Amino acid sequence: MRADDGDFAPRLRGLLLPVLVTGPSMSPTLRHGDAVLVRRGGRPVRPGDVVLAVFRTRPELLVVKRAVRAQDGGWWVRGDNDLVTDDSRTYGVADVQGRVLLRYWPRPGRLARPPV
Repeated sequence: MRADDGDFAPRLRGLLLPVLVTGPSMSPTLRHGDAVLVRRGGRPVRPGDVVLAVFRTRPELLVVKRAVRAQDGGWWVRGDNDLVTDDSRTYGVADVQGRVLLRYWPRPGRLARPPV
């Protein structure tokens, strides 16, 4: 499953999902080609969590971004790389599909907190 492949958005099933990150928008936290594990359900999303989301204005686009704030029944999400604007600054509010728990390939580990 790829985070940029809209064909998967309507078929998300299961509690834990493997997702392949594509593109530079979450650098340095996540890099192109990183594989992450996403949990659907569980504790509520909090600001600072890395999430799998779908923009309401682009329902075919599945993305991995950082949750910034709750807004209009969804979330304002941003990438960690401010030079890339394929996030809520361009597409508006997103609906969170799950939280990224960890990166399992190629550098296994928990994700860093938001850059300052």
